[in-house]
Order: sequence, then structure tokens, then C-alpha cells
Amino acid sequence: MSAVSQNAVRKEPDVVLQPSTVADEVLSGLAHNPKRISPKYFYDQKGSALFDDITGLEEYYVPRVEEQIFSMHSNEMCAAIGKGVTLIEPGAGSCTKIKWLLPELAPAAYVPMDISADHLHASAAALRSEFAGLKVLPQACDHTVGIELAHPQKDDAPPVFFYPGSSIGNFTPLEAVGFMRELRELMQERGGLLIGVDTKKDVDVLHAAYNDSQGITAAFNMNVLDHLNNLLDGNLDTEQFVHHALYNEPMGRIEMHLRCTGTHMAQLAGQQLEFTEGELVQTEYSYKYYPDEFMALARQAGFAFRQLWQDAPGWFSVMYFEPV
Repeated sequence: MSAVSQNAVRKEPDVVLQPSTVADEVLSGLAHNPKRISPKYFYDQKGSALFDDITGLEEYYVPRVEEQIFSMHSNEMCAAIGKGVTLIEPGAGSCTKIKWLLPELAPAAYVPMDISADHLHASAAALRSEFAGLKVLPQACDHTVGIELAHPQKDDAPPVFFYPGSSIGNFTPLEAVGFMRELRELMQERGGLLIGVDTKKDVDVLHAAYNDSQGITAAFNMNVLDHLNNLLDGNLDTEQFVHHALYNEPMGRIEMHLRCTGTHMAQLAGQQLEFTEGELVQTEYSYKYYPDEFMALARQAGFAFRQLWQDAPGWFSVMYFEPV
């Protein structure tokens, strides 16, 4: 899971995602073999509330461990980044995590990006009120399909991208390299990338994080069906699916699916869909990386490793990279 996360996909679709675009993307995914739904569609109002509940679960370690790392090492992170940069946060959501670096970082400007324009602008306004003098330039966009900076970059305020949480894990390794390469190109020869990366660890820990005892993650996963029904005038039957999550150790990833319990037909955006008993509909991949594995991906994208911060057991990593 990410929230957005974590960061990357914790969104409520609004004007950034037009209905026709949503229909095209969703129907294309459901025509794929195996069927798939982008994790960005987890997040309507109910999905966002469920994810808030997930972040408080003992089993879901990511938010707790990440915050611990920042509380212990934020001064070192700020020193590595330096003052006066343009700090850009794709998938910023509520602009909460940037507070871990403020005011010590003292950026020339902060550019939060999010797919939910209304939520983004409200969060930006609240941040301005809390941090007087901070230049906040919100940009509504879906960063998972490409990033274009709406504000011109100043030579004396190089761009530093802030991508906390485990959101990079929602990309395949190849996609992660492509995403980071895009960030690298926007930096030209100056800037940096501060990024959160979930690590490989005991399988039982990972399994519990995505199959919590209260069933909140299951409800979160199932809610994507109701959200798509509301978005696309559909009749996907939640009674015909169950939550299914596992750790694929050879691939190094959590796989979250909806498993169909019986063959049936459904409609979505005017299209007829068939689901067969036992079929899995992929809703999320969450890749986990040992630090050296992720450093290798970053090198492919044109970055040089600078620093690593971890919790004592090494359950989560925060890394800083600079362009080669």
C-alpha cells in the first residue's frame, strides 16, 4: 500500500482525471490478461478514510518506522540537501511529511503535486498559514503518467524531489527507473532526490502488513469496486470478490488482488465484463528492495548515491541521490 503511499496513489480523482480518461484507463486494465486496476482508484472518500485506519495498525509498520527515521535524522537530510532549493513533492496529498523537514530546510519554494486539485490547494493554504514566509506553489497533476514543472526553475534554486513513503514500490523496477530518469532529466546537472524505499524483510511481517487481523486492508481493497461503480455507472458485485494479498518472494513484491469467487458478468462504463471463478484482478504491486538493489536502479536512472538512513532493524530506507 502507498499513500500515498504512503504517497503516490493516495488520491481522490477530480478534475485532473476526466471521466472519459478514467473509463479508458480502467477498461484497458480490465481487458488485460491478467485483469488489473490501478491503485490510484483505491482513493475515494471511504478509501481515504480506510487508509487512514490502516496507517494506525500495528501490523502496518511503514508510517511508524518512516517517521522514526525522519525524527532521528532530519537534520542530516537537510544538511545533505542544502538550503535554498526548490523542493518538489509528487503525490504530496495533505503536505504532512514535508513538515518533517521544515523549517530547517528553508527551501526557496515548495511545489506539492497531487491528483486531487481541491485537496491539494486546501493543504497548500494550510501549510502557508503554518509556515509563514514559505513559498508554496501547488501543481495539480497525475505524476504517475509524467511530470512537467509548471513553474520556471531558477538557477540558484535547483530542484530537489521529495518522494517519501513506499510509493516507488508501486512501480515495477523498469517503471521505477523510467520515473527516476524523468526526475533526473528535469534536474539537468543540479538537484537531488530524497526517497523512501520499503525493504525486503521477514515474510510473516510483510504478510501481516497486507492481511491485518481487523480486515481493514481487505475492506480498503474491496472498496475499489464501489469506487469504480460510482465513477463509471457500473454494477461490479462486491459479493463476488474477496481480498487476496501475498508476498511473491522471487519477485520481491507484495501482490494485492481481488479474487473472483464465482463466474459472473458485470457492466462498467457501458461495457460488458466477464469474470471467471478463481480469477485474480491485480490492484497493487508493492516492490521491496535491499538498499544495494535500489541503488543499482537509481544508477540506471542517472543518479549517484549520497546517503542512507534506516531504522535499527532495517525495515525501511530513506536515501539521498544526486545527478551524475
